Amino acid sequence: MTTAPSSTVPVRLADAGLVQPDYTDRSLSGLLPALSDALGSPVPGGADARARLGLPTTHRVCVVLVDGLGYENLVERAGHAPFLRSLLEGSAPLSAGYPSTTAASMGSFGTGTNPGRTGLVGYTVRNPRDGRLANMVSWEGLGPARDWQRERTVFESLVAHGVTVTTVGPRKFMGSGLTEAALRGGGYRAAESLPDRVDAALRLLREPGLVYLYWGDVDKTGHHEGVGSWQWGDQVEALDGELRRLARSLPRGASVVVTADHGMVDVDPARRHDVGTDAGLAADVALVAGEPRALHVHLVPGADPLVVADRWTDVLGDDAVVLTRDEAVGAGLFGEVAEHVAPLLGDLVVATTGRATVVDSRTQTAASLQLKGVHGSLTPAEMRVPLLAVHT
Repeated sequence: MTTAPSSTVPVRLADAGLVQPDYTDRSLSGLLPALSDALGSPVPGGADARARLGLPTTHRVCVVLVDGLGYENLVERAGHAPFLRSLLEGSAPLSAGYPSTTAASMGSFGTGTNPGRTGLVGYTVRNPRDGRLANMVSWEGLGPARDWQRERTVFESLVAHGVTVTTVGPRKFMGSGLTEAALRGGGYRAAESLPDRVDAALRLLREPGLVYLYWGDVDKTGHHEGVGSWQWGDQVEALDGELRRLARSLPRGASVVVTADHGMVDVDPARRHDVGTDAGLAADVALVAGEPRALHVHLVPGADPLVVADRWTDVLGDDAVVLTRDEAVGAGLFGEVAEHVAPLLGDLVVATTGRATVVDSRTQTAASLQLKGVHGSLTPAEMRVPLLAVHT
């Protein structure tokens, strides 16, 4: 799907304190292709990505993805993470894609592409087969993962080149829909605690190959307690200690690369707008998908997106940038958009600003409405993720 770019969108985003995703330079989507090239198994775009990211040749590497550890979040709370702080000097962040949320970022990370090609475009999505809201993290209501996400994963390419690839993560994610969609290929080693995952990674690194280690508790704590909380600081401190142990225990010739899928902001309940109770937002809206910081607004048949966009802009004011689908696609927010992915995008695409959210109490649980930390939008805190590396 190609749409002429809208010259006003970059200015509107910048004026609102938002940044556009970068899918070509220092992008999260380039990390696995770059590491593939470093391992001697080139994939399309891998050599260029490796040059941009400055990754050396290696024979064994552990990629650690910390869910919710944004670059700016880490910098602000670096006192809790002396080891990671020592790696920040001289590093530069990567750009997540849009929306800055786990499903979208995992898809981009795992395939080396972008949400417009993977179809992983939010926490929830309207399934065009039945028009219902489906969940891209639990994979409820989506059907076979390989039918939904059609891009080849980088792990599949590595395995085809004879490279050993092993994911280390919780047992519940083994064979899950999101894992199959974004990270299929290679083996899976189940381990629950972070120390057990580090131990598993170190055993696997005795042999050449790539180990992918996922840790989700930083994100979980941020959602429930906020990234400004002491609980979040404690989580980062525990993470820091285990990553220090991982780096110090590496066999010779091995590398560790630490990144994240997105950052997070603590929200202001006074800046929460509810489609379920605001008539100006609810008019002409059939379904709201996505998440409170990054919405896909699907309209009733016959509704004019420009008219509804103007109404949403009037209601939300400075709390959001409201775009039509054509404007969002033309500005490259989702990267290149495949024909089968276009129907998943809302007639309106809404990115909130500052600490604002837009919820829909008709479809969201009471617990989800009370989350203190959220993500998904285009603020630097949500979009920028670390790239920290140790090479032996």
